[in-house]
Amino acid sequence: QVQLVESGGGLVQPGGSLRLSCEASGSIFSIYAMGWYRQAPGKQRELVATITNDGSANYTDSVKGRFTISRDNAKNTVYLQMNSLKPEDTAVYYCNADLRPNRWMRSNNYWGQGTQVTVSS
Repeated sequence: QVQLVESGGGLVQPGGSLRLSCEASGSIFSIYAMGWYRQAPGKQRELVATITNDGSANYTDSVKGRFTISRDNAKNTVYLQMNSLKPEDTAVYYCNADLRPNRWMRSNNYWGQGTQVTVSS
């Protein structure tokens, strides 16, 4: 059993910043990668950013230069620092953890409950 608990969402004006946090707990042996996904109303879920256990980060093009993903391995926690927020960033943001020992194993994904981010004036 693994639980992912997210926090940090809220309402912010365009150009503002938010910092999302997600802590994984439970029966954790190893986490290959953690990441953030988002789903806007009427749209499909999309990948925002991921970070692997060696610190390699990837971002979707629309957030590059504005968002930064980071990870505290000792706390099994991933963060998403979101700067220069735009209305189109409005979505429910979901935390993901891939609990596989290495990338040669099949993925073993767990998801958080989601946190609402609203960017509006």
